[in-house]
Amino acid sequence: MATGPFIWLQHIAPQHALSKLAGSLASSRTPWIKNRLIRQFISAYNVNMAEAAQGASDYASFNDFFTRALKPGARPIADPQHSIVSPADGAISQLGRIDNGRIVQAKGQSYSAAELLGGDEALAARFDGGAFMTIYLSPSDYHRVHMPVGGTLASTTYIPGALFSVNQQTAAGVPRLFARNERLSCVFDTDLGSVASVMVGAMIVASIETVWSGRVAAHGKHIIHTDFDAKSQRDSALSAEPAPMLAAGEEMGRFLLGSTVILLFEPGRIEWLAELAPTDKVRMGQAIARRL
Repeated sequence: MATGPFIWLQHIAPQHALSKLAGSLASSRTPWIKNRLIRQFISAYNVNMAEAAQGASDYASFNDFFTRALKPGARPIADPQHSIVSPADGAISQLGRIDNGRIVQAKGQSYSAAELLGGDEALAARFDGGAFMTIYLSPSDYHRVHMPVGGTLASTTYIPGALFSVNQQTAAGVPRLFARNERLSCVFDTDLGSVASVMVGAMIVASIETVWSGRVAAHGKHIIHTDFDAKSQRDSALSAEPAPMLAAGEEMGRFLLGSTVILLFEPGRIEWLAELAPTDKVRMGQAIARRL
């Protein structure tokens, strides 16, 4: 297991306090603050603004810039009838098979699907023997998360936790990293069975947003589970909207500052493309797997 000052500092740092401070600065609408932050960030991380829908000075806040939309056509979507599409721009951390309920984090390290999903053993059992992919979004990447396959939202689970960085160094040095950090598990009913898209928070990630409920309350103390089928039935007398249905490639959420997305599929449903391997870069919408 890798160790060092960077890992040690994360263990002793006031993670949530630092994230709240960063979130406060990132949400500032004061022109000189937000414009300076945006300019410095673009320069430091070589952000490709040619594909952004707006100019650098047109954003209301740094958060607005960070979750920027792209120009139409900037991310073509692969044929969803035959392919699973990448949910985000980023780099593949790991991909493979979920064996005996465990997911590979880094060489010699793994964690259980059940703990990733907030302790739901029955849900995790659906994915045993299935496929997983972990995609790391670097600071320079486009930070909206999209659907890998079309489906209807079945449930969400907010799981409180730590806020370690999620880069390769920390993934190698912090055991069970993705099952320890704050995260939002979103499970969809699809024609491939259940599909989970888990959005994992990280150091200075102010919050996670979804297209169906907006910003998720961050830095909480308790697991919050919402069953959308039951919610729709319970609230039908109040004319509640049905559970969201989203197409492959459609936006499902976004990170306010960078993090990781983990996809889980049931066994016998998909096969990752043979040419993909850890550290490979992917772009939202490209084919990453074929349907079986």
